[in-house]
Amino acid sequence: MAVVDIRRRTGYLFLAVIVGHVILISTQVTTKRGVPMLEAAAFGVFSEVQRGANAVTSGVQTRWQNYFALQQVREENERLKQQLGDLQVRLQQERGLAQQSQSLQKLLDLKTDTQLSTTGATVIAGGASPEFRTITIDKGTGEGVRPDMAVIAPAGVVGRVIQPSTRAAKVQLLIDRNAAAGALIERTRAQGVVIGTGSDELRMDYVAGSADLKVGDTVVTSGIDGIYPKGFVIGQIQSVKRGAGEYSAIVIKPAVDFNSLEAALIVLTPPPAATTSTATAGTAGTHQGRE
Repeated sequence: MAVVDIRRRTGYLFLAVIVGHVILISTQVTTKRGVPMLEAAAFGVFSEVQRGANAVTSGVQTRWQNYFALQQVREENERLKQQLGDLQVRLQQERGLAQQSQSLQKLLDLKTDTQLSTTGATVIAGGASPEFRTITIDKGTGEGVRPDMAVIAPAGVVGRVIQPSTRAAKVQLLIDRNAAAGALIERTRAQGVVIGTGSDELRMDYVAGSADLKVGDTVVTSGIDGIYPKGFVIGQIQSVKRGAGEYSAIVIKPAVDFNSLEAALIVLTPPPAATTSTATAGTAGTHQGRE
């Protein structure tokens, strides 16, 4: 075992001596350019090492720059998304303000065009019970509002005040099942009574069997009830059914969209009394009297 170790050490020593001679010879032997071979070899080795290190460094730097750029892109995307969301919200607000402005302008035009004494009101609540179609407005007795005052909108008749308080009032919509109004067909002047059904439709009763009615005819207030001024639009005839010499069902689509109503006018002065048949006037007044 000792002999093997001695031979191994001797071999290592011999190898070291040979390497030393090679290095010594390399320092003395020069290349064609006059550069020692050892220096040239060392330069070649170190240049490759530097090349590899530079490649690794460049790769790491490039990846870091790409990562940093990607982070900036992500931040920019988030910022743009936030700006887009803010713009969409602002657009919705501007659209809502524009629609509100249009509604108020129409209401102002109606107030200017009508010869009646009116005051504007804003809808602040809807009816809590589906059985009774009502709204609450922000004007009350403090502004001169009294029961049975008519409420109108640019599109047509809304209803009448039934319960005013100091600063607010409850309005019975014309579509309430206990509401009614004297009415006439604008085209033929045929008279009758429009009655609420509790739904989004109206019906017209007490129309003479000989009256000329067509789908699409406009129905307006006749003024016979002493509440609604004459000539304001109630709606259009949607369907007509005729029985034995008389009309059995006249369905009217209201002119006012009660689901989107935001503002209205309260008629402060009662309309002048209209001359009509006593029976028809009495029927309209009796139906409206029921709450």
